[in-house]
Amino acid sequence: MSSQGTEKNWFEAALEHARGRARPALAQAGAYTGRATRWSATHVPGGARTLWVLLGLVLLALLLWAIQPSQQTERNARGGFGGPSPVGVTNAARGDIAITLNALGTVTPLATVTVRPQVGGQILRFAFQEGQMVKAGDLLAEIDPRPFRAALDQARGVLEHDRATLANAQVDLKRDQALYATKAVSDQVLATQAALVRETEATVKSDAANVEAAAINLAYTRITSPVAGRVGLRQVDVGNLVQAGQTNGIVVVTQLQPISVLFALPEDNIDAVMAQVHAGATLSVAAYDRGQSVKLATGTLATVDNQIDTTTGTVKLRAMFDNQANELFPNQFVNVRLLVNTLHGQTYVPASAIERGAQGAFVYVVQSDKTVAMRTVTLGPQDGDHVAILKGLNPGETVVTDGADRLRDGAEVTIPKGGKISTVQPPVTAGAASGDARAARRAALAKVCGADIQKYCASAEGFERFQCMREHRDDFSAPCQAALKKMRRGGGSGGGGP
Repeated sequence: MSSQGTEKNWFEAALEHARGRARPALAQAGAYTGRATRWSATHVPGGARTLWVLLGLVLLALLLWAIQPSQQTERNARGGFGGPSPVGVTNAARGDIAITLNALGTVTPLATVTVRPQVGGQILRFAFQEGQMVKAGDLLAEIDPRPFRAALDQARGVLEHDRATLANAQVDLKRDQALYATKAVSDQVLATQAALVRETEATVKSDAANVEAAAINLAYTRITSPVAGRVGLRQVDVGNLVQAGQTNGIVVVTQLQPISVLFALPEDNIDAVMAQVHAGATLSVAAYDRGQSVKLATGTLATVDNQIDTTTGTVKLRAMFDNQANELFPNQFVNVRLLVNTLHGQTYVPASAIERGAQGAFVYVVQSDKTVAMRTVTLGPQDGDHVAILKGLNPGETVVTDGADRLRDGAEVTIPKGGKISTVQPPVTAGAASGDARAARRAALAKVCGADIQKYCASAEGFERFQCMREHRDDFSAPCQAALKKMRRGGGSGGGGP
């Protein structure tokens, strides 16, 4: 047998084998088709033809759904290319910039006194309510005074006795002096009597001191407040025995008005503070709550410590607050803002307008044609949300505060409703020169597309004209379309109206 016949027989055998394997699948598919046909004939009005029509409609709807997003995406991409970006804007302002130093502080009373009894005895009564505001000298508590009153009476009795003895000794001394003049008594008798008089006088002085001490102890039975302030919780109850100088005392009085705040500043900032202090300036200090959102009180800087803490490299300062409304509480944690100086007539913008790049800090300045120019600026001190601009920006110029991440130099923007673009002339910079070039390109575009704009967008102005031009640009003349494409390739605003 020839080789050609062998190859033919082999091919026929392989084909027959494939047919044999495919027959079950074809039979099964035929069975499915037959069952679907029989089911549609039984359950669907109109039979299998209606079923196939419904399936076709479903496939068509799926096809339209799949095509529509891509068309919308393409339309958005085509219409948004070079289109304006919505941004938030504000105008650069001129005003005062406060130079402040921030620190952490602790409210510290000028006086905190633990009132301790100075004599021992039984507590008869308290003359205050816990938490009450008291004045210096107000009665707080009373100890049983009877033993001390008796001691005072006894000391007075001894004093009277010794005074009588002194008077008698003085009479005897005068008599001895008269006798001594007549040589009736010796020198020794006169000297002894004189010494007795001096001894009795010393005894009388001692007795007078005892009377005074007894009177003081009697006064100590009335415990009074040494300072004006607020009393805390009492440490003992009525009826208890107290001892002189006991550790826990009976109550604590804290002075609240005025009150001070202790805080620390880095040593690098002390020169600026001391320069103002030596000039006789009164520095204002504001105390804020823990979250720095609520201003609690305003005071003044009272003093600066006389040395730097070498362990922390800081200097302690004390600020005084009148605290008439009790805004500050002893040992309260506060955030301190010390006003060191105020710069007048500064140009400033919100901190959100400041962008940073490889060339340093810059802002996007909105031009009169609703395009932005990237302007490098020199920053000054920051006061809250305001940042001073030392160089690169004029007061009144409009800057972008929101949406700058979508911008580039020369991009067109959409100003929010009610927003206005300043007409202040910016300083002559590279950004201003590029803005002049864009204005020239816009003038050339208006010359080429003027007829088309009048035909399709004559009634529209500003941003509405731009929208109209973008919608009808496919209807514009060929020279106008070419000019628009050239403007987009050149980095200008695509489709912007003049």
